[in-house]
Amino acid sequence: MTASRVRTRHRRPSADPSDGLEAPKGCNRPIVRKMRCAVYTRKSSEEGLDMDFNSLDAQRESCEAYVASQKAEGWALVSDHYDDGGFSGGTLERPALKRLLADVKTGRIDVIVVYKIDRLSRSMLDFLNLVELFERHGVTFVSVTQSFNTKDAMGRMALNILVTFAQFERELIGERIRDKVAASRKRGKWMGGWTPLGYEVRDRKLIMHEADAQQVRSIFQRFVQLKSATLLARELVAAGATNRYGHVLDKGVLYKLLNNRVYIGEAVHKGASYPGEHKAIIDRALWRSGTKSTPYSKKARGRGPTGHESNPPPI
Repeated sequence: MTASRVRTRHRRPSADPSDGLEAPKGCNRPIVRKMRCAVYTRKSSEEGLDMDFNSLDAQRESCEAYVASQKAEGWALVSDHYDDGGFSGGTLERPALKRLLADVKTGRIDVIVVYKIDRLSRSMLDFLNLVELFERHGVTFVSVTQSFNTKDAMGRMALNILVTFAQFERELIGERIRDKVAASRKRGKWMGGWTPLGYEVRDRKLIMHEADAQQVRSIFQRFVQLKSATLLARELVAAGATNRYGHVLDKGVLYKLLNNRVYIGEAVHKGASYPGEHKAIIDRALWRSGTKSTPYSKKARGRGPTGHESNPPPI
């Protein structure tokens, strides 16, 4: 009994467009267009950015994995990285975002991939303007964790809904922060900002700086003697006197100093004064004597040496 010989025919594998091969003639498989994908990441604060694997890295890793899953659709990452660390989503003034938008306008990007939509912007108006820009240049926007893109009407509708809630959340956070600041000021706590001359900040509290405090007392005492902010300002400018930020103590700065209730140990919030946690530099008797001689008005305070309106630097 002789063994039968079986002839086998080896088929040549069909070309895969994702492998960069041309489809053979007669093949009906459509050629997939390459889609250049840019990943954008953002973190509001700089905290933790010095770690080996930070929030920006985690966002990028998720986005790159998503792009890799769409390889059959022709998706491929561009070499540039667009990472904004320490920038708020409430503004478009971000260096990496500006580079991204420039590349969109020059036609170098087809798809923008983000971890969440609020990484691109937390402002509804800014976000809608960005999406309009993307559509104008034929760029698709994709959010990885929220599973939609702007290719179809349903995706655009979902996008608008999510942006509305992101804006709502941002406004709620702002209200909570403002309420916290108001409550803290009522308790006399220092809530940041420009440190007044005569103090320094330690552990988020105003601590008296004795040398600068003595300068403040001298200014108040001299003002009570002269009864003229103009003459006192001339003396201070001639002497080269400055505040802790290096601003000359001209008339505009002097008016703010002479009317700053922090020097009598008070905390001020939206025109209301509360007992402060810090020590007073000026006693109330000297303060009353000084304020009687101070022709305080916003118009006078805002005029510089030339008589024009100006915004004086902080004290």
